[in-house]
Amino acid sequence: MYYVNHEQIGDRLNMIPVLSEAAEKLTAEWRGGTPDLIAMLAQERTLHLSIELVTDVGSLLIDGFLMRDASSYEDIVDILHVEGVFPDNLYAPLQQLVRLRKPLVQEYAHAGREELHPLTDKLPALLAQFRESVKQFIFKELA
Repeated sequence: MYYVNHEQIGDRLNMIPVLSEAAEKLTAEWRGGTPDLIAMLAQERTLHLSIELVTDVGSLLIDGFLMRDASSYEDIVDILHVEGVFPDNLYAPLQQLVRLRKPLVQEYAHAGREELHPLTDKLPALLAQFRESVKQFIFKELA
């Protein structure tokens, strides 16, 4: 029998609308003119929280369904992909997102924050697909 922490997974998945709204507003601001420093930092935080959401949910799924241990953030996405948590079309963008963690968290002093990151405007759709895939996977596995 699996122990899946539905509450923690749900808490994280419930953040998706918030992060999606932030990404949409940031994209609109960037396209409407020159963003200010707050918008630049907000974009970094939105991307960072999106990364944490994906890896937190991934870790909870890996623990709950007794999948192999992950050795890195990228490995979390690899394991979820191999285990069929999400479809193939999400693999590359989720890997691209997770690879941003090191630059955002460790190399932030050299971040190029003056431009809209290409993933920012893709986040709403990407995270929505991730949420639906996770829900379907849990339902299928526990059925």
